[in-house]
Order: sequence, then C-alpha cells, then structure tokens
Amino acid sequence: MKRKAVFPGSFDPITIGHYSIVERALPMFDEIVVAIGENTSKKFMFSLEQRIEHLKQAFGHFSKVSIMSYSGLTIDFCRKINAPYILRGLRNPNDFEYERAIAQINKSMAPEIETFFLVTEPKYTAINSTIVRDILLHGGNAQDFLPERVKIN
Repeated sequence: MKRKAVFPGSFDPITIGHYSIVERALPMFDEIVVAIGENTSKKFMFSLEQRIEHLKQAFGHFSKVSIMSYSGLTIDFCRKINAPYILRGLRNPNDFEYERAIAQINKSMAPEIETFFLVTEPKYTAINSTIVRDILLHGGNAQDFLPERVKIN
C-alpha cells in the first residue's frame, strides 16, 4: 500500500510551522495531501481559493505534495482518497491533548487509519495562524511567519 498521508487544516493562513511539518515528513511518506477542511460555520480571513493558492505557492515545488479541499470528517476523506495516514503537528502540551483525543476517536471510528504526530521545531512553537491573521489584520508584516514562497499583501 502506498504511504499516503493527509495533513488536514484550515490553513488560514499557512504558516512556516505548517510548512516545516510537511517538509520534515516528506521522507516518511510517498505522498502528502495538504487538505483544507471546509467548515461553513467558521469565518475565514482568506477564501478557500486564496488558501489553495497559498498552499500551491508553498508546496508547488514538491512533487510528492498535492493540495485538496474536503468537507466532512477527515477519516472519511482519507478513505475516499485511499490515504491510510493522518499527519499532525504538535506545538505544545495543549496541542497534544487536543490532537490525542481526536486521534483516539478517529482510531475507534477508522481502525485502518493511523495518526502520526511531529513535534514542531522549537523556533516555530509560538507561531500559529491566529497570531499571523492578527498581524495581517492590523497591517503588520507577517512575512517572517509565512513560508518563503507565500506572498500575502
């Protein structure tokens, strides 16, 4: 079976931390699908189309990375595209507790799907999409917190 992983998120916007997780995971998988989960109840700063474009800017040079969007449960999306792995990044103990609970529920609902966690590099621990959005909303320069190839005006 192909080692195909889904890296799900809202990516509103993608950060250097997200990028680092995918880049570091590339040797472990044959393919990584960076998947934007659609959530109609959440208000996003960037449209789905803009987020897809940002992800293409970030990962377009990696042949093993594809970009997709989905709605519904991540495990259902994994089944649909025959991806037996979910990839998640952990910045801190709160992330671990939250992600562990989701992984355990996913495992009980989809025993054939495994979740892999990568711990964020220390230099990226404080960076998250909420903080980057706040910088952008207030006219600040967030470029240091975005992947190098991603340009957000």
